[in-house]
Amino acid sequence: MPFLLEILMRSFLRSSTVAIFALVSIVATGLAQDAPQAGKVILTVSGNIHPADKSESVQFDRAALEALGTVAIETNTPWFKGPVKFEGVPLDKLMQSVGAKGERVVVVALNDYSSEIPMEDFAKYNAILALKRDGEYMPVRDKGPLFVVYPYDTNPELKSQKFYGRSVWQVAKLIVK
Repeated sequence: MPFLLEILMRSFLRSSTVAIFALVSIVATGLAQDAPQAGKVILTVSGNIHPADKSESVQFDRAALEALGTVAIETNTPWFKGPVKFEGVPLDKLMQSVGAKGERVVVVALNDYSSEIPMEDFAKYNAILALKRDGEYMPVRDKGPLFVVYPYDTNPELKSQKFYGRSVWQVAKLIVK
């Protein structure tokens, strides 16, 4: 009987070890798929732009966006409880970097949801294209990798459906018109 018990215990331990390893692998793979790969394009800007290289569109990976310079804003939003710290590129600066000449920008999400934003919003309200929330890069499943954010607490006008509707998450494209 003790011999049979020992065999059952060893079998159970092997099965448990395999199951734990499989679970860790699945979780790690899921997290890796959420995080943008180094060098992977996460934003394309097109439309009425005039980049230095005369191309029709400009593509950015995370490092290229961050190289433009980032700022942080802390604000309350309708999507999260309490104040949230967002870090990202000022949209006004991003538009300048691609030589944008237009009056509005169509922001397109990964699921093709879109919203049109007057370009003057970017400088007037200091809107950013956020990459991080509370110090962490935002995964796709949680409004990332890019999210248009206004500093809602700085101006009562910004705490309205008009501006919440312009706050597109999972941003993939900006089209200047």
